[in-house]
Amino acid sequence: MAFDVQLATDTYINSLGAEALAKAAAYTTGSQWMLLWGLLISAFTTWIFVKLHILERIDAKLNHRSLWLKSFLISGAFIFLSSLLMLPWSIYQDWWRETAYNKTSQPLADFLSQGSISLLISSVLGGLFLSGIYFFMRRIGQYWWLWSGGLAAAFITAMMLLGPVFIEPLFNKYTPLPAGEVREAIEVLAKQANINPDRIFVYDGSRQSNRFTANVSGIGSSARIAISDVALKSASLDEVKAVTGHEIGHYVSGHVWNLVATASVLSMLFFYFTDLVFFKVAQVIGSTTDISDPTGIPVLLLCVSFLSFLAQPAINNVVRQGEIEADQYSYQTVNLPDAMATALVKTAEYRDPRPNALQEFIFYSHPSVEKRVRAAMEWKAAHPSTEK
Repeated sequence: MAFDVQLATDTYINSLGAEALAKAAAYTTGSQWMLLWGLLISAFTTWIFVKLHILERIDAKLNHRSLWLKSFLISGAFIFLSSLLMLPWSIYQDWWRETAYNKTSQPLADFLSQGSISLLISSVLGGLFLSGIYFFMRRIGQYWWLWSGGLAAAFITAMMLLGPVFIEPLFNKYTPLPAGEVREAIEVLAKQANINPDRIFVYDGSRQSNRFTANVSGIGSSARIAISDVALKSASLDEVKAVTGHEIGHYVSGHVWNLVATASVLSMLFFYFTDLVFFKVAQVIGSTTDISDPTGIPVLLLCVSFLSFLAQPAINNVVRQGEIEADQYSYQTVNLPDAMATALVKTAEYRDPRPNALQEFIFYSHPSVEKRVRAAMEWKAAHPSTEK
């Protein structure tokens, strides 16, 4: 009897049960509405900064500082203060809602503690990036936005090199993956991808999330494989191999460089269009600040946020193609389509596996779980002797 791809796909998806599928759909729909609400709250925050002249007051205290230092301090101050102003929303979106859907068991105190660290890092790094943007505005003039792409590429590349070494350990504890069958299996995959087998780690991902995850981060000698302790506790060996193969697929396929290129192009586009609309948006909000003045950063970032919101379908399409390629790498190197299917079904608990076509096109950064499971079953049908 011929293998029925659709029947196998439906069996996997329906194994979650009607209640879990309904809950996943509700969570997903709510998350999509949160994007719009987040944008509106950002606009309200911008209005508060403009009406209260908060950054102008900071600027007055820095009157005798250099233009670069003023740009850095004002940009960093806005990121820090606006994040504090939006803290209730952040708690609701990133902690309370995740807790309500049983996506995390992280205590609120720990969430806030880690959020404080993240805020300090974002304020410093964001301040540095934006001070570079203002530097280009003053030195380059009309075509300042062209240089923003190179700056974005440099920052992202630096983060890829420094993140695994200096930043990620601030949020999680990374230890070498213990000896055993899991490590032996992952070492084989690492060697195939020219990743140093000594750089295979397990981290306490359960601290922040109950989700089954793994990742490959860094470039060159800093590249490493990291597997969440959630995966080791709740997944089979075959599932760990299939998912890790997928993550290695991103690394081998150079998707990180696709990210750098995409971010560079989008930075230029976003800042170009921001340059065109800044004055009108500032007028609507009640600001008279010029775009090259750092005190206008609330308006500048609001414009960029809105453009990013509009570009989300295009961004998601690029990411989805990378996910498809990474899945294929896993099938070709690990050959465990059933294990991939069962691992994917676990992600369906927080991502509606059966969105409509428009919903998937606009909001999904990954192909739907149903499509990915069907692709796994199609692989299985075409390679019946490779399943282990």
